[in-house]
Amino acid sequence: MDPVRAYHERSKHHLDRYAPGPGGLDWATQPDPFRRYAGAPELALPLLDADLPVCWDDLFGAAGVPPHALNADSIASLLQLSLGLSAWKTYGGNRWALRCNPSSGNLHPTEGYLICPDLPGLPAGVHHYRPDQHCLEQRAAAPFAWSGGVLLALTGIHWREAWKYGMRAFRYCQHDCGHALAALSYAAAALGWQLRLLDDWGDDEIAALTGVDRAVDFPADEVEAPEALVWIGPGEAPDAAEVLNMLAGVAWAGYANLLSPAHRDWPDIPAVAAATHKPAGSRVPAATLAPLPALAPASQAPASRLIIGRRSAQAFDGVTAIGAQRFYRMLDALLPRAGQPPWALLEAAPSVHPVLFVHRVDGLEPGIYCLPRAPAALATLRAAMRTDWLWAKVPDCPDHLPLHLLAPLDVREFAVTTSCHQDIAGDSAFALAMLARFDDIGPDQPWRYRQRFWEAGMLGQVLYLEAEAAGIQGTGIGCYFDDEVHRALGLDTASFQDIYHFTVGKAVIDARLGSEAAYAHLGETRRKI
Repeated sequence: MDPVRAYHERSKHHLDRYAPGPGGLDWATQPDPFRRYAGAPELALPLLDADLPVCWDDLFGAAGVPPHALNADSIASLLQLSLGLSAWKTYGGNRWALRCNPSSGNLHPTEGYLICPDLPGLPAGVHHYRPDQHCLEQRAAAPFAWSGGVLLALTGIHWREAWKYGMRAFRYCQHDCGHALAALSYAAAALGWQLRLLDDWGDDEIAALTGVDRAVDFPADEVEAPEALVWIGPGEAPDAAEVLNMLAGVAWAGYANLLSPAHRDWPDIPAVAAATHKPAGSRVPAATLAPLPALAPASQAPASRLIIGRRSAQAFDGVTAIGAQRFYRMLDALLPRAGQPPWALLEAAPSVHPVLFVHRVDGLEPGIYCLPRAPAALATLRAAMRTDWLWAKVPDCPDHLPLHLLAPLDVREFAVTTSCHQDIAGDSAFALAMLARFDDIGPDQPWRYRQRFWEAGMLGQVLYLEAEAAGIQGTGIGCYFDDEVHRALGLDTASFQDIYHFTVGKAVIDARLGSEAAYAHLGETRRKI
């Protein structure tokens, strides 16, 4: 078995046993959620003092949003609305931060690096974003010279997730990268900017660009892995060789803080990270998207308010249903549309397809449904699943929305059981499993494994924000029994694998939790936009 598939099999949860994990939480070694670079020059960024004058529906309109000028203020808004803090929660003397980009266990392995030429209020160089202080740490002052946009790189600290989740943590780091990519895309759209994944850059090039390949600057057990690089702005991004040549010979500043005083090794994680290494120049061919009707209106609420107000539900009420039109809008937003967030980020054809467990949607029979996100996927999904599924069109569903009823039945208990016995999967209006194409992940393109989880994370971020726009909430579920779902669907696991669960409903708010504004700790001295 190839090492990628071997990791995937070994990291599965089963009804009679869970994937290898720590077994308990060693609170003395809980990782610091914030990376800092001691000795690096800091640039404080201004905070949003009011909602951006853009509503949620504006992000998907044909006219788009007028682009903001690229400067320190607009970059600050982008970072705050994507990677920044959204609130602090308190309980029993404990205090923890929430962010605009959700994370498994709120552990936040994803770090962001801005790479830019000279901009008004912002010097050229490589900058690490510190969400706790909403500031940039300049790791390198480099003579970057190009026009039209900026680069933003994401890296991942596997240890942050492995501390709690053990071997399965590599999966969750990739989910989180996908959530962060989608969060960046929505934030960019609110500023009138396009965002595109630079799929031709390799891991080694991203590591060199961000300085995470400089082992001398990092604690030995807390390395950062390169993940993704995006171009933000119009036009074409500069060539990788050109950018790295500008970086040659520059002085690097700062040393990464120690996140934990002790660590536990999970050898499967560095092994799968090495096995999924992405070389330079490797990319997935671009797909031609079929034209789709415009998305139905969802919300006139300010986009920035929905983004900052997004929360991961901890429990649902088990009774609230949602209207069919709201449900269809949420699913429609999962279909790729050219130029619209977050799918403008990707060029490849969709490879992750939801199987839905509908519990409480007005006008729809409870049951199992499937949404092939690309026309060609319908035949392959049908061939990969049980032959007795109905694959029936849903009455009154929009013609362009490829929603199919597989079987009408009460699947609340099944959703709960397969989501590690979590009631939130059955108390929702609907839950879903994300089936990722697996037959093209092999020795030639093992890095596609990571990108499948990114795509699943992006789907999750869409559902989070669409749920908020609909006046309800969502939550991602990383704990599920992979093969139990496969067996129930009669799934050919050489073709598809379940890689993420999600659930949407009416949240039950825990009144015991206190809440504080995200950046109240910075006081009123920080200039605001």
